[in-house]
Amino acid sequence: MILRDRITIVTGATRGIGRAIAVEAARAGSDLVLLGRNADLLASAKIEIEGLGRRALAMTLNVANQNEVEETFKIILKEFPKIDFLINNAGITRDNLLLTMKPEEWNEVLETNLFGVFHCSKAVLRPMMKQRYGKIINITSIAGITGNAGQTNYSASKAGVIGFTKALAKEMGKRNICVNAIAPGMIETDMTGSLPEELKKQYLESIPLGRFGKAEEVAALAAFLLSPSADYITGQTIAIDGGLQM
Repeated sequence: MILRDRITIVTGATRGIGRAIAVEAARAGSDLVLLGRNADLLASAKIEIEGLGRRALAMTLNVANQNEVEETFKIILKEFPKIDFLINNAGITRDNLLLTMKPEEWNEVLETNLFGVFHCSKAVLRPMMKQRYGKIINITSIAGITGNAGQTNYSASKAGVIGFTKALAKEMGKRNICVNAIAPGMIETDMTGSLPEELKKQYLESIPLGRFGKAEEVAALAAFLLSPSADYITGQTIAIDGGLQM
C-alpha cells in the first residue's frame, strides 16, 4: 500500500487510461477524486474504487472551462484535507487534415488537451506548495513527439503538454513538487478501438513488440511515478509505446 493516506485526482477518469490509473492508485492505497464528463461512467468508476476499500469522490467536469475547474477544486479542497497527486488525463481528438480542419476542431482540442492541463495544474499548486509536496503526471502522447498526419491539432496539444511539463518541473522543483509526463503509443482503448482495421494493421507492423499496449500497463507506470521510488524523477517524458517511435 505504497500510496496509503494519499489523495489522487484523475481527470478523464471514466474509461481507458484514466480509469485504469485510478484503479491502480486505489489498489496502492490512495483515495480518489474522479473527474470526467459522463456522470453514469463516473458513478461506475466510483463504485469500482469503493469496492477496493478506498474513498472516492466523483464529479463531472469540463477541464476546458476555467471557472468550472476553479469551483470544482474548491469543493475538492473542502472534502479532502490535502491534494497529493494530480493526473491530467482528460483529452479528445477531432482528426482532420489541416487543409480542411475547421477552427473549432483546432480550438476544441487545444482547449481540452492543453488548456485543461493548465487550468487543473494551476488549481493544485497552492495546496501542494503549502504542504511542500506533490506530484503531477500529464498524459501526453507519442503524437506530441513524432507528429501524426491528420492530427495537427492533437499533436500540437500533446507537444505543448511536454513543454509545459518541463517548464513547470523547473518552477516547482525547489518546492518538492515533481512534474512528469507519460507518452502512450497505441494503447487498447475506446479511441484506438474505433480505428479502421487496415490502419490498426499498419500500426502493428510498425511496433517492434508486435502488439498494442494495455491501459493497465500505463497505469503501472503512473503508479511507479507516484511512488516514493520515483521521488528523484521530474521533468521527464516517458514513452510507453512498444518501441513505436524508435
